[in-house]
Amino acid sequence: MNQNLVYVIGKDSHNKDDLTKLLREHSEIKFVSLSGVDLIGHETEEKIPVKVFLEDMDSFLNGMAVQTDGSSVYLPTIATLDNAKIDMKVDVERNWFVDYNFDYIDGETGLPVGTIIMPCYLYHEGVAVDSRSILLNATKYFEEKLTDLIGNYPHVLKDYGCDIDDIEKVQITAATELEFWVMTPNDKRDIEELSTSQELHEQYWAKVRGAVRTAMEQTLVLMDRYGFKPEMGHKEVGGVKARLETDGSFTGIMEQLEIDWKYSSAIQAADNELFVKRIIKEVFRRNGMDVTFLAKPIPGVAGSGEHTHIGIAAKLKSGKLINLFHSCKDNFMSVIGFGSLMGILKNYEVINPFVTSSNEAFKRLKKGFEAPICIVASLGRSPKVPSRNRTILIGLIRDEYNPLATRFELRSPNPHTNTYLCIATLLLTMVDGIEYALANNKTEEDLLAEISKKPGEDADYLEKDRAYRSEDNIFDDFTDEERERYFGKVPATVYENVIALDEYKDKVEVLIKGNVFSEKLLTSYKTALLNKWLTEIEHRILPAFAEEIIKTKALHDSQTASDLDISNWMKINDLRIELMKDSFAKVSLFTQIREAIDKKDYKKVSDLQKTIYEKLDELRRLYAVYKRNLID
Repeated sequence: MNQNLVYVIGKDSHNKDDLTKLLREHSEIKFVSLSGVDLIGHETEEKIPVKVFLEDMDSFLNGMAVQTDGSSVYLPTIATLDNAKIDMKVDVERNWFVDYNFDYIDGETGLPVGTIIMPCYLYHEGVAVDSRSILLNATKYFEEKLTDLIGNYPHVLKDYGCDIDDIEKVQITAATELEFWVMTPNDKRDIEELSTSQELHEQYWAKVRGAVRTAMEQTLVLMDRYGFKPEMGHKEVGGVKARLETDGSFTGIMEQLEIDWKYSSAIQAADNELFVKRIIKEVFRRNGMDVTFLAKPIPGVAGSGEHTHIGIAAKLKSGKLINLFHSCKDNFMSVIGFGSLMGILKNYEVINPFVTSSNEAFKRLKKGFEAPICIVASLGRSPKVPSRNRTILIGLIRDEYNPLATRFELRSPNPHTNTYLCIATLLLTMVDGIEYALANNKTEEDLLAEISKKPGEDADYLEKDRAYRSEDNIFDDFTDEERERYFGKVPATVYENVIALDEYKDKVEVLIKGNVFSEKLLTSYKTALLNKWLTEIEHRILPAFAEEIIKTKALHDSQTASDLDISNWMKINDLRIELMKDSFAKVSLFTQIREAIDKKDYKKVSDLQKTIYEKLDELRRLYAVYKRNLID
């Protein structure tokens, strides 16, 4: 990593004179690339020679100099084949990063060739249709709406010792914690070995060694060069000890890691996350390891989350910063904080489709893996005892010695969650709750009582039949029936999640306020998710399952096998046939789900998917038992 490289181009330099000077002084920067993010989180990339950029810089900075078509972004029902043109408008208000190819050294300068990554907005027929623009509009709406609410209900600032005229700007801060798995290519480890190591917590915060240590340290150093201010990197709960070879190298690497960095503004935080993923993938690749950001890459072992933090502050004209979630009294948080949290919890059914949007994500959200499965929050046992509950959906993070640290941690996102849309929906629902709290002159005590209500107790804002707060272990201290009765039915498939956007019309109205989402955008998003869901099932999940089932072969010797071996195998083979072998008398589950996909019978596909997953889990369990009893 060369000290002479340019890593970040701040917004103050997004002008013709500064950029021309910089590019002439750094000829190793040979390309620019516009980075737009479509509705399901796909990022665009192209290589535009710097020469072209310099010749038409005014258009790049002030207009829409680059166009693409609907085949390069996924915007179904919007960018159709007969109307596919997408315009790309550079965002000059956010940081631009220079992405270096350390495998390609410029012969003239001896430095790696660089590409300026310019975040941009995507426009179709003059209307912004991308994830970044949705978050931009949500941010503007939230800041303006909250400022208006504070102006209409100025008593909310009384305890802070200021009034509305003292506020220069309402600020949103956000950050993500990124978990991921690293492994040496084509070097698999046994699932039981991984599961045992996880149960014993042998890897959690253990020492990193060898190539993993080198890649981790290089990643943190490089992140610092880009100004991300990394806070820590460490091992997560998943993984096993690598094998030490005679030459001192390690093989059989399969470890789960986490990297955290400092918060930023909402859009910048999401942009930062995208670029940090680039850094991680490239650094670990150069050290001989694959990286996966899949939510659940290994069955039966801990998945990867991406906890998302959000906070709200007011910057005063004096320069002082006030955390608007922090309570100046002996309470968990302020009226604005309580209102924000209640807005998220009440409307989470329509937030969830933007957080958990893939087959892979639902594999992670299972009991017993520290991943949330219920709409419930934790505040802490008392205002003096901050929450440490890892089983809930969203927690209040507090530090009594640092009021600025008060924030929410949403635990349901995973590394493939579209952070732009996740934060946007959080902001829109937070406004709804804040407006309820302020317009009804609710006190902190009133709101604490409402969010702590039992199922069946009346409430002015939250739903009567639900509970919304628990300081207990959601997995161990409640039965399955109690969890569903207290906290609502948990969606198990993409379809069950997406249909919330049709079933909860009153909650969808919260997302449409401020013209942040439109019916057109919501329709495109739902269509995209359902198409992706069906395609993954048919062309990824079923072929992978079929390969696994075919490899599940009889291992016993018919001459020496016990009656138990034969009985076990018969149960296994019956499941294999039920899952994927047709006969004149009976159609397999695989054929049934393919037929339902062809007909776009979403409900049937969803039900069959759940059945297939259950049957396959049973097959795996029985096969493990069967193999353990073989001694030949």
